[in-house]
Amino acid sequence: MHPIAVAPLAPPAPRPLPERVSSRSVRFLRLRSALSAALIALCCLVVPCAALAAWAAYGLADTGRYARTMAPLATDPAVREAVADTVGDEVLHEVGVGAQAGAMGPFVQDAVRSFTQTEAFRAGWDAAMRATHTAVLRALREDDGRTGAVTVDLAPVTTRIKHELAADNVLLARHIPVRHTQVAILPAKELDGLRKGYHVLEVAALWLPVGAVVFAVAGIALATCRRRAVTATGLGTALGGALLGVAVAIGRHITLAGLPAEVSRPAAGAVYDALTGTLRTVSWLLLALGLTVALGAWLTGRDGPVRQRRRASAAPGRAPAQPPRRARA
Repeated sequence: MHPIAVAPLAPPAPRPLPERVSSRSVRFLRLRSALSAALIALCCLVVPCAALAAWAAYGLADTGRYARTMAPLATDPAVREAVADTVGDEVLHEVGVGAQAGAMGPFVQDAVRSFTQTEAFRAGWDAAMRATHTAVLRALREDDGRTGAVTVDLAPVTTRIKHELAADNVLLARHIPVRHTQVAILPAKELDGLRKGYHVLEVAALWLPVGAVVFAVAGIALATCRRRAVTATGLGTALGGALLGVAVAIGRHITLAGLPAEVSRPAAGAVYDALTGTLRTVSWLLLALGLTVALGAWLTGRDGPVRQRRRASAAPGRAPAQPPRRARA
């Protein structure tokens, strides 16, 4: 008997899905993708706003942290020069004008400059920063119907300068009057607006970070390809961090450009840089975190040779290879 070869049986062709069901599935997948993209975009937009609100509400609202941030400025040359010029002019104004005050000018300025290099000045600077911050924060948080400007008493600073001038044997230094002068640091007309803005910042600093996390989790969960969603979220977060850093730089330029002519630009720039140092650090952290997440998602999703073969063999329309059957006798 001659052997009879039997041809391998072909797998049954998959039944085509009804046209109505397939169209509904496509529409549903498109809706999921669009909603996922919208949620991820919202997350990326909210992240820099949340960082800004948290910095303003928590970073600037803590007196101890604010004092520690401003403490290094007591040794900044531009700040010390601005303080020396301002305080020296105030002392000369208290003494009087004319030839006598003009003759005392160089001595007063030198005494004030030497005073800004002492430990007493640094201690007075820290005390003044704490007193100023406490007064502003109390005015913003306590809505007690106050209508006047927020002021700080600078009599202790004047007393310190008077003692320094007297120790240097400056003429008429002991006759400089020490008055409890209330210096306005916050105008009354701006108090109501700043108070409302501060309350909005407190609410935004709490809910914006929560909203960013919720948007990110929901967008990734709804995505048809979660790896791409994670990559997009990481890249969007990195872009938000970069935009935050650019906004800080632009804000510095606008702030310095809008200052009056008598205000020292280097001193104001040093103060701005000290206050926004944490915000710049946060922008770099967001940039690094977003790029790291995106790179990790891309690396873990790359197809190796084994995965490529498995995916090619399981592709629709291509039957898996089967070994030929043995011929029967």
